[in-house]
Amino acid sequence: MSEKFRADEPGLLFDRHRDLRAPAIDTTAFDSADVITLDEGSSILHVRGLVIGHDEVLHQLTTLNWEQRRRWMYNREVDEPRLTHEYRDLTVAPAFLVELSGTLSEALGVPYDGIWMNWYRDHRDGTSWHADRPANTPQTAIVPVVSLGATRRFLIRPVDGGRSTSLTPAGGDAIVMRGRCQRDWRHSVPKQRTPAAARMSLNFSSTAQVLAGSDEPAPSLPNNTR
Repeated sequence: MSEKFRADEPGLLFDRHRDLRAPAIDTTAFDSADVITLDEGSSILHVRGLVIGHDEVLHQLTTLNWEQRRRWMYNREVDEPRLTHEYRDLTVAPAFLVELSGTLSEALGVPYDGIWMNWYRDHRDGTSWHADRPANTPQTAIVPVVSLGATRRFLIRPVDGGRSTSLTPAGGDAIVMRGRCQRDWRHSVPKQRTPAAARMSLNFSSTAQVLAGSDEPAPSLPNNTR
């Protein structure tokens, strides 16, 4: 099921200071990125302020045909608490997203050719613990996630459970999961009680990266992961 959602619907954009500058990419943001080491094989790069005018980008992307997916929970089918959109072919994506993909490809040394997008309309939307498909196929992967709009918590914890590491990427920031993050760790964007404005996440994928490590099957995951 697909339908369009308007950016000016009540509750989607709260009163807050928004970055409505003309969209641009600050390539120097990588120079001051923070490195969070999870273990000897996994780490996260937090690139702050990569996208200038992130709220304007979010506003423009609300005009896309977003999909309301459904999934089974116990014995009934329910709406996923977020909207999704995907570009498997970047030649049909908005020009700014193509430029952003090229910047990430050059900076991280991976040819990104697809984008999976989540729209968290407010604090009641979220996503549970998961790894990204098909980036969990190779032994190691570099997976960038760019945030637009409101600040939300990004949690990551070991695959077998345990204490989570919490990050709070602001709008315009990129979280880059590196090494074995997709194999040995799971991440989530939890729902929260505190009201929050709309946030979008742009998850960049690479066919070449997946094929390079496709000789080993990916670990099995619940059906609601992506």
